[in-house]
Amino acid sequence: MAAEKKSLVGTGDRSERIRTYNFPQGRVTDHRIGLTLHKLQQILDGDLEDVISSLTTYDQTEKLKVVTNE
Repeated sequence: MAAEKKSLVGTGDRSERIRTYNFPQGRVTDHRIGLTLHKLQQILDGDLEDVISSLTTYDQTEKLKVVTNE
């Protein structure tokens, strides 16, 4: 149980990036799933559909990998 918890909780190190917001280029990058979008202002305005759908697809894909390997 401790190993599972440790795998879900990050270290908090600065090098452990989750998402980068690059204002000069108007870019948002989610490093966990390799997603880059060039629509920073729309995302900051609340248009999160592309981010949420990409995260959902990634999560479902990872879960399918686990199920097919069992």
